[in-house]
Amino acid sequence: MAQSMAGADIDALTARIRACRICRDEPEGAPLPHEPRPVLIASSSARIAICGQAPGTRVHGSGRPFTDPSGDRLREWMGVDEAAFYDERAIAIVPMGFCFPGLDAKGGDLPPRRECAPAWRAQVFDAMPQLELLLLVGQYAQKWHLGSRRRGTLTQTVADWRDILDRSARPKLLPLPHPSWRNNAWIKKNPWFSSELLPSLKKLVEEYRRTASE
Repeated sequence: MAQSMAGADIDALTARIRACRICRDEPEGAPLPHEPRPVLIASSSARIAICGQAPGTRVHGSGRPFTDPSGDRLREWMGVDEAAFYDERAIAIVPMGFCFPGLDAKGGDLPPRRECAPAWRAQVFDAMPQLELLLLVGQYAQKWHLGSRRRGTLTQTVADWRDILDRSARPKLLPLPHPSWRNNAWIKKNPWFSSELLPSLKKLVEEYRRTASE
């Protein structure tokens, strides 16, 4: 019964978020230049939450998180296929901004909207106390969830992943770079990421996915 009530609470909260138009109707600065389409996956049983940046153009079109090359790479990093990645019983996906923020003058994605996280983020995580592991993908999620534990740069923060993981209580926190293919040079320059962090990431994901199914 408690599980069912928790699921109903999550469903109601998710419905409210998907109906949100704050970045269009009550913006901080210029309003969102297109119709909002909040994208997230939340559940009362997920043990892992992927905390990314904000939807891109492809995700804005699909309405499903990480339906792009970045998603392909993230799934590879985690050691899961699409079916496991989108299994909301085990994995939640909660970006810093739920809507595609638009493009800058150079064609890159703008930062997550400033209205979104203060309005919704605490509510979402309060509704998912069962989470065991947060994957902090990129600097925006790391700044929000790590606070003073965040290092001076993204590279320094990710390089300190063992200490951050060990020192975090529940949920555990693991910083990652963005899986964009634009980060190929970063990955090549930091071989420890592939040789040391990714094997640990895969083990953690498998462990908490198994816990969610028990």
